[in-house]
Amino acid sequence: MSLRNNLACNPCYPETIRMEIFPRNSAFSRVTAQAAQRPVHAAFAWLHANPKTIMDWQAKLVAIPAPPFGEKARSEWLVCRFAEAGLCKVERDEVGNVLGFLPAARLSPDSTGPVVVVSAHLDTVFPAETPLNPVVEGYRLCAPGACDNAAGVVGMLAIAQALVQSRVELAAELLFLGNVGEEGEGDLRGMRYFYNQSALAGRIAAHIVLDGAGADSAVTQALGSRRYQVTITGPGGHSFTDAGTPNPITALASALAAFAETPLTEEPRSTLNVGTIQGGTSVNSIPEIAQAAIDLRSTAPEQILRLEVALHRAVEDAVDYWNRQSKFLSTRTKGPLAYTITKIGDRPAACLPGDSPLLDTLRAVDRHLRLNTDLRLGSTDANIPLSLGVPALSMGAGGEGGGAHTQAEWYSAKDREAGLRRVLLLTLAMTERAAEQ
Repeated sequence: MSLRNNLACNPCYPETIRMEIFPRNSAFSRVTAQAAQRPVHAAFAWLHANPKTIMDWQAKLVAIPAPPFGEKARSEWLVCRFAEAGLCKVERDEVGNVLGFLPAARLSPDSTGPVVVVSAHLDTVFPAETPLNPVVEGYRLCAPGACDNAAGVVGMLAIAQALVQSRVELAAELLFLGNVGEEGEGDLRGMRYFYNQSALAGRIAAHIVLDGAGADSAVTQALGSRRYQVTITGPGGHSFTDAGTPNPITALASALAAFAETPLTEEPRSTLNVGTIQGGTSVNSIPEIAQAAIDLRSTAPEQILRLEVALHRAVEDAVDYWNRQSKFLSTRTKGPLAYTITKIGDRPAACLPGDSPLLDTLRAVDRHLRLNTDLRLGSTDANIPLSLGVPALSMGAGGEGGGAHTQAEWYSAKDREAGLRRVLLLTLAMTERAAEQ
């Protein structure tokens, strides 16, 4: 018998010592007591008995295209599934987010009490025309988006179904949210809309994001990023007869080369990346336009600001240099270069405090299930609530996956059940915590 169990069970030790070693109101004791309840066992039993149902949902979901700003068909699919599961007040909001509720057992449907959110993003990185031919072989599903984020969406749906079927009584209201616009140019628009426009936003006590696979980690530090599109324009012309006219591609190349020399910090870690370059008409034409998309990331907001300033300086200096050069190269110059730098993405940096009840409860759940608690840095939907001071984290929905953001993406449901138990226990524990606030 361990020291903890010996002290906790042996009446020879004073009550104060036993309470200090194994306090009755600790997160671990709460989770253990909750996991022993009969309705929770029934919810676990539903998850154990329905792996094929969950995989069928996943295969059907990945067959529906859902690029950023093109998630409508998936939203409609999820509305139907939420309604079939028995959730209340199922609806789509103005941007396409899907909401479904489970009310608290002892509160009226019109209560304005705290709400716990479980969410998963509906969109993928793939264009609408991407071939989607899901193949299921045993535990394994192969298809673009199979893991990111079909695994999260059907994991959320499975938790909802298990709670309804087992008649678990909730201490606080629970919202299931299938949100749009997490990937790329979506720029977290679904989550931004929810926290900026929803009447519920001020009532959120905790937010659990399900993103991809896994059962041994959680993203608790939100990686900040800003994305820009740099556009340089000029009069253009023929490569020979209009020689000397300033070239937007040349100026853009100079700007990017100079910007790439910007020093980057290791702590806090900062990165810069030129993701795309485009422009020009033909090899014998001076282009009229050149564009580049640039991604800046850091764990510290001030580092992103420093890189933003460096980008503007590099572009301005390059354009000024090539406009001055053109005066000496030709008297037939038609006009100067001009530039714009447009922000096309902004994800705030933030962090879940180390003493947060949400983190304390996650560790207790992982201890109860004998799982690891590996805390990570990432850019997810949790960036938005964390930046607003709402306790939030992003975690996997069980299983394993690979090839994310490629057409060879895959997901294995072999160990999905452990991940879903983890999500379910954390969700229920946080509804109890919320009810006590």
